[in-house]
Amino acid sequence: MSDFPACPECKSSFTYHDGTLLVCPECGHEWSENEPETTDDAPTFRDANGAPLEDGDTVTVIKDLKIKGSSSVVKVGTKVKNIRLIDDDHDIDCKIDGIGAMKLKSEFVKKV
Repeated sequence: MSDFPACPECKSSFTYHDGTLLVCPECGHEWSENEPETTDDAPTFRDANGAPLEDGDTVTVIKDLKIKGSSSVVKVGTKVKNIRLIDDDHDIDCKIDGIGAMKLKSEFVKKV
């Protein structure tokens, strides 16, 4: 075994030096020894203004949103409490008073 660190991408132990970089022969990832390893693989969710969102936050809708399959609309300024973030196309799972359970995109809300 080598004294080189494992690959941060695929965790392979077969890494080697190539000039000033470390290289993983299994996935092809190249990195510098001085480069900090990132262990946080969790996606980051941001609202329309770029503020980070977390589970349990309260957000406000910034655009009228038509509800698919219904004639109802989620109006601008509707407050949504206690959101839950999910890794999907619509990344906010919530309940809206008067409408019910629904999924929203983070680009159409702002953090309160």
